Amino acid sequence: MGRVWRARDEMLHRDVAVKEIVAPGWLTESERDEVHRRTLREARTAARLDHPHVVRVYDVLADWDGHWLVMEYVPSRSLQQIVTADGPLEPARAARVGLAVLAALRAAHAAGVLHRDVKPHNVLVTADDRVVLTDFGLATFASGDGAMTGPGMVLGSPQFVAPERARSGVSDPRTDLWSLGATLYAAVEGRSPYARADAMATLSALATEPPDPPRRAGPLTPVLTGLLHRDPARRLAAAEVEPLLRAVAAGGSPAPRPTGRGTPDLLPTGRGA
Repeated sequence: MGRVWRARDEMLHRDVAVKEIVAPGWLTESERDEVHRRTLREARTAARLDHPHVVRVYDVLADWDGHWLVMEYVPSRSLQQIVTADGPLEPARAARVGLAVLAALRAAHAAGVLHRDVKPHNVLVTADDRVVLTDFGLATFASGDGAMTGPGMVLGSPQFVAPERARSGVSDPRTDLWSLGATLYAAVEGRSPYARADAMATLSALATEPPDPPRRAGPLTPVLTGLLHRDPARRLAAAEVEPLLRAVAAGGSPAPRPTGRGTPDLLPTGRGA
């Protein structure tokens, strides 16, 4: 659905990333209009957020050939590229990445924004280990602004979509946290917890099976188990995840999770869809 170019802002003399939105030729005119609306929504979503772990959007442009997002240029590799090229991360490094993504999600949720597409491809890591979350193209607002997904349609990557969202399309902060858990699982295991031969097999497993047991996660295992809980009410909340990740990032093991249900971090104005 797009290409990202490195470009030069000749007015401000800085490098930027320009996301060219390329709608597939087989889309209908109304579907192409929806893609353009999503582009504007992504710009508005990111503009709400001013956080060191979120890629900044500077401008949105439209011309006869399409829509373009002008964004902060972050010299980096995606988490997916790092795992593919260098192999799975050690638990402590994965925990540090997780802390940064968690901070970005908490800032987004506090602003009433759900990301809805957290996955290794959308987590960027610089050479000096700055971590940023990008691509808010599927995000939605708690107010309902921009909730354009049609009936029966769930957009996103099947291997990183929470079970309840795949089942009914329901999204709230807990669905983003499930996707964070799947992303961290992929970081340490080299594959998602529901990696299957194709999307349909993944969705079938997501609907009926527990996640594959982690084998390399070590001290990160309790975090993954808590985030990948099928019941959103029993899933770890952001406030519970942070100290566990800090313990692993420091080279230790997280303390056992207190018994009882966690308190989910709900959006201030309700749930998105």
